[in-house]
Amino acid sequence: MTSRQLTDPPCFDATFQASLRELILWRRDVRRFKTEPVDPELISSLIELAASAPSVGHCQPWRFVLVERRSCRDEIKATFSRANADALEGYSGERRRTYARLKLEGLEAAPVHLAIFADESTDAGSGLGRQTMPESLRYSVVAAIQTLWLAARAHGLGLGWVSILEPERVAIALEVPKAWSLVAYLCLGWPQEENVDPELDRKGWQSKIETEKLTFRR
Repeated sequence: MTSRQLTDPPCFDATFQASLRELILWRRDVRRFKTEPVDPELISSLIELAASAPSVGHCQPWRFVLVERRSCRDEIKATFSRANADALEGYSGERRRTYARLKLEGLEAAPVHLAIFADESTDAGSGLGRQTMPESLRYSVVAAIQTLWLAARAHGLGLGWVSILEPERVAIALEVPKAWSLVAYLCLGWPQEENVDPELDRKGWQSKIETEKLTFRR
């Protein structure tokens, strides 16, 4: 098989670069959705773009599960409720009161639920790049999620990552192979509101850390 080579690659000019920067800055973790449906073809195209993300050894370990059955969604909401109650117990005082007021999921209103797993047993890529850093397999799935997130934002869709869950129970509810590990449970839909700043910043949970404090030289 001969490799395909672009003789005339696209030119991403200053206008595109500015739009890309704006897209990244406007990417938000959305928890409040309208209930209007999303065209299934649009979701399919977003998943296809996500599958174009880089992966260690080109192993493409992502596995996308569209959660459509009401019984499955009810199981997911139940596991969120349990995990959220447990998380609340870990805080006290004002921090506990702030946590209790936070909107941390959009499971009820979001028209699209998408669980993304990493197939830990995949033979694709023959283990290249994973011998010393096996966690790079899951990192590859995260790269696909970020790709999906930005692509969804470009279409005006909101995406919310629900991490307050019991991964084992989610896997059981969705009847996936044991070798698949949950990386993300995503809610997608049309957002009720648009904000350029994170909700957790607006609600006083955590402000943005200055980039200079997170950048080091050696």
